[in-house]
Amino acid sequence: MRAFYHPDQSLHDPKQYMRFGQIVAPKDLPERTAQLLGALKKHGVTPEQPAASGTDPILAVHSEGFVRFLETLWPRWLELPERGPEAWPNTFPYWSGRTDESVRPPCRPTGIMGQLGWYLGDLSVPVGEHCWTSTLRSAETAVAGADAILSGERAVYSLCRPSGHHARADRATGFCYINNTAVAAQRLRSKFGKVVILDVDAHHGDGTQQIFYRRDDVLTISVHADPVDYYPFFTGYADETGNGPGEGFNLNLPLAHGTGGEAMAAAVDKAGAAIKAFGADALVIALGYDAHKDDPIGVLKLDAADFGTIGAKVKAFGLPTLVVQEGGYAIEAIGGCLDAFLGGFK
Repeated sequence: MRAFYHPDQSLHDPKQYMRFGQIVAPKDLPERTAQLLGALKKHGVTPEQPAASGTDPILAVHSEGFVRFLETLWPRWLELPERGPEAWPNTFPYWSGRTDESVRPPCRPTGIMGQLGWYLGDLSVPVGEHCWTSTLRSAETAVAGADAILSGERAVYSLCRPSGHHARADRATGFCYINNTAVAAQRLRSKFGKVVILDVDAHHGDGTQQIFYRRDDVLTISVHADPVDYYPFFTGYADETGNGPGEGFNLNLPLAHGTGGEAMAAAVDKAGAAIKAFGADALVIALGYDAHKDDPIGVLKLDAADFGTIGAKVKAFGLPTLVVQEGGYAIEAIGGCLDAFLGGFK
């Protein structure tokens, strides 16, 4: 298996995270990547550094106003006379969440504080000095993985950080700024007629769902903890099946809190049946480890070995497969999770 990673992805080092009404230490720490690199090394995989691809592949799934906002935010933040250590919103606009709209109207405010509330969706996406650099490199890592699949590779791993599956077409949220999984899937569409995204992160891939919700060429499937009392709360329910031309091409498989590997395996089997019925030509796996029993913000109870089961099932789908790294915050456990996944995938 080929792999891609850029060391600039470790520059992103957030200082703030709002949880249960208080500012706490962030969970998406740079040390996560060292654990995952160690797992790759154990399997004899040396990641390649992705080439610079710029923002064009990103703009294929994200609005230009949003991308340019992220790209220029930090120097604008430094111009404020009083400011905190990172750019953080202090207001959020009401939006109806209409599923028949692919993107919201352009942001009307021109000032930084109004734009912060429009483009940053919650208090888990602070923007610091190196955030954009790491975000761009993370997306380029996903692009490089997709390009390797387009060139004939059957299996590729993109070690992406920051993660991406919560990022919507024009909004960052949930530790995610640019949707790496969506960028990669769109890239694969240049060759493959039907692409499927299978998200096994503990959190619903709400951004990925939103980006493809009105399309029938990309099947989106998310296996995640029931959002009735878990982030992202407002999406991820079984009755969300697509809109307009995308009706029937979105599948959510929520799991009861406290369940473990057996329930996850059964859900992946259901996903496999949907993938076969769809007639997919290529597969993107959004792989998170926050379903592990030790995850500090998790509610599922998988063991590391359960990720090996996921890997074996994904391998059995028999499709060209790009694995895009998503969440997982139990730093001492995530290396073992990737190790098990790679072992099962062989």
